[in-house]
Amino acid sequence: MAASWAVGLGVISCTPSVPSSPPNILFVYVDDLGWRDTGVYGSGFYETPNIDRLAAESVRFTTAYANAPNCAPSRAALMSGTYAPRTGVYTVGSAARGESVLRRLIPVENETTLSLDVITLAEALRGAGYTTGHAGKWHMGGVGHLPTDQGFDWAVAGDATGQPRAYFYPYRRNGVGIPGLESGTEGEYLPDRLTDEAIGFMTENRDRPFFMYLSHYSVHTPISAKPELIGKYESRSEVGDQGNPAYAAMIESVDEGVGRLLDALEYLDIADHTVVVFYSDNGGFGPVTSMAPLRGSKGMLYEGGIRVPLIVRWPGHSAPGTTYDVPVIGTDLYPTLLDIAGAKPPPGKLLDGVSFAALVEGDEGTTEMLRDRPLFWHFPAYLERYATMPGPWRTTPASAVRRGHYKLIHFFEDDRWELYDLSTDVSESVNLVDREPETFAELQALLRGWWEDVGAFLPTQSNPEFDAELRAIVDAAESVW
Repeated sequence: MAASWAVGLGVISCTPSVPSSPPNILFVYVDDLGWRDTGVYGSGFYETPNIDRLAAESVRFTTAYANAPNCAPSRAALMSGTYAPRTGVYTVGSAARGESVLRRLIPVENETTLSLDVITLAEALRGAGYTTGHAGKWHMGGVGHLPTDQGFDWAVAGDATGQPRAYFYPYRRNGVGIPGLESGTEGEYLPDRLTDEAIGFMTENRDRPFFMYLSHYSVHTPISAKPELIGKYESRSEVGDQGNPAYAAMIESVDEGVGRLLDALEYLDIADHTVVVFYSDNGGFGPVTSMAPLRGSKGMLYEGGIRVPLIVRWPGHSAPGTTYDVPVIGTDLYPTLLDIAGAKPPPGKLLDGVSFAALVEGDEGTTEMLRDRPLFWHFPAYLERYATMPGPWRTTPASAVRRGHYKLIHFFEDDRWELYDLSTDVSESVNLVDREPETFAELQALLRGWWEDVGAFLPTQSNPEFDAELRAIVDAAESVW
């Protein structure tokens, strides 16, 4: 797609037309955007008027989840419609991150590419007559496993990389740039450029059904933003443990892009025939933002690591301003978008999620079914602590299940179980394992049964390099935070 799609919509030269059914789909996927990182979800520091406007015109979910606490496995689940044990993509890169002597167990041998045998969401939609486009972060494989190998007709700026090489043009680090963005304007900001590319794709395909997957690198590290926007926030006081000016500026740029996308749909006269989805791949980055009252952050199976914003606008079908506290998860989006497109899953395609399209349309008859079915997370991997920050940021192998308002987490290293009632304890501060033994036993059996059903890797083998004395020192130091 040409790089000349400018920040203003006035450069688009076309005659608006009304497309035919099925509806277009614009999917905006933000990287590391925390559950409380927008105004509509409760931030008093970050400014997101366009996302807030979108929410006012849409259905918004307050208990939506990512399939994993970090990037790649969430993306693999979204594109495959299946849980991590089925794809082998459990984490980012190696599952043995951090100091070997601090790992009590041997973690999974992680897959870093999504198999070509997987029928992706893009392939399913293309089979239903959609033209498919991808702009931005891919993170599920390099050459031979790129978006164009996985069902996208057109793609730009995506490869195996999990974070941008740079946020400003020429987008290069150590001599390597972002594929497809070799030309540009000095000082051009990556979220703006990716929005340009998405608008260009939608403009070229306005007369046919399209699936535009805009997968931002923002707001992933490095924390890098436009200086003029950083300055806007520097004099402001922190609000609710949120107060990083550069991070706020990054969020504002994403928000500006959302506004431009919505304006483009109106200009092209396809807004009423385009479903817009706004979603994040995991919780926010703990050192720069806060998910409070949720506990934890990116990299953790506590709510702050996996609960994310999700907004769906389906003109003529969804009631503007509707809010649901019904739990949904990334694997649900594959069948949901197929339903919206009027398409069937490919023959023989296994899907772990269920469609919530009827709920988006206001059919609350599906509410109890969605609320009562179990959701699972499995992370048999290690993540290092954030190198520049003190505190308990280190993640050890864990697994979790939520059913109804109860959530059970299992930590493999010390065979520890934690049970929480999210209806009264969203901060996950009171472990109910001993107080509610029947609920604990039910969820424990449910999780163990799921491990067996999906063939989940269970980290049980001891690591011969583990140093118990050193680990005790680290645990003691972290306990003060």
